[in-house]
Amino acid sequence: MVGRAGRYPAPMAAQVNGTLAHSLDFDDTHLPSILHPSATIVPATLALAEATGATGRDAIAAAAVGIEVCVRIGLGGQLPEGNVWFDKGWHATSICGTMGAAALGAKLLGLGVDGVRNALGIAASLASGIIEANRTGGSVKRLHCGWAAHSGLMAALLTKQGYTGPPTALEGRFGMYNAFLDARFNEANVVSGLGREWSVPGIFYKPYPANHYTHAGIDAALAVRRKYGPLDPEQIERIELGVAGPTLRTIGQPREEKIRPQSGYHAQFSGPFTVATALLGGGGLGVSFDDFTDEKARDPRLLALAAKVELYADPEAEAIYPNQFPAILRVHLRDGRTLEERVMANRGGPDNPLSPEELRLKFTINATRLVSAERAEQIADAILALDERGSPGEIVALARR
Repeated sequence: MVGRAGRYPAPMAAQVNGTLAHSLDFDDTHLPSILHPSATIVPATLALAEATGATGRDAIAAAAVGIEVCVRIGLGGQLPEGNVWFDKGWHATSICGTMGAAALGAKLLGLGVDGVRNALGIAASLASGIIEANRTGGSVKRLHCGWAAHSGLMAALLTKQGYTGPPTALEGRFGMYNAFLDARFNEANVVSGLGREWSVPGIFYKPYPANHYTHAGIDAALAVRRKYGPLDPEQIERIELGVAGPTLRTIGQPREEKIRPQSGYHAQFSGPFTVATALLGGGGLGVSFDDFTDEKARDPRLLALAAKVELYADPEAEAIYPNQFPAILRVHLRDGRTLEERVMANRGGPDNPLSPEELRLKFTINATRLVSAERAEQIADAILALDERGSPGEIVALARR
């Protein structure tokens, strides 16, 4: 386990590390599946790769397979009319992450085609997670990626011990897509180009530790600050934030909860609060950990400005979603001026990537919460060289206190 001495069963180590990976809401997102694959897949890979003595290159290959399975199963629920997982209230990351972890586990254990099929069949019975905490609060969502990593590895290990699963766990009459999505799924999204077209290049790295739906609004607010300097909140009459409809439901509703978040964690899922934070402060990469403390969530200056932010469903943003999570921000001042910024491509993705230096800075900001700056540099170097030398076990050992 990261930051803890001793050795643990691989599923338990993966559970703790996956919970840590998701708990700050700083983990990556794949668009348009709207999944956070790495927070489940990487901890599961590290744990089982260490347990089996896999090489760095084998671990990377297993992680790529796990991400692919996770994303493609998630894309099955992405239809022209919207994301069925989210419309039904399921947390696709938790459910599809379990399936991806089972696949990578079967690969690292060398279980073959039948083993992968059985592991997926077992994992389908262990996968779950609802998304209501995004809307109305509660910290249970932090557990989802860790529990998915645990459940997926358990499915693979149970397969090795002789347990079997249904071969039609996805598409069968009582399979995942029927049970979870009422048979509303796109089979082509799951299998088209399988083995030739890979999902990893489409992953978006988060520049801010907050729900990804808030990021374009944060960037728009930071752009207003850069162009016009610090704004006096007393001179702001109202603020409009235009987003896609599904985005609005997560970061704008219920409004009373979003303008007065219950905690710093809940504030990470609030469009009004994150815009107010970006306009009035922000540190690190622009908006950082210190902006989402429980104390900040009670700051009367931030709450007063958040109450001036009104979210609406914007047709232009709707047309781009879910390939991007765009935002149109308009700050209406008492002197009659309107300051507008449009962010139509999220930072951190293929169209607007973070630089290698920004990625390394993000890693350092995270790692130095636990280890020294010197140790953080050693870990970063080991990660970047994993395909050539070293092992996953060495990386985890470096991350212990």
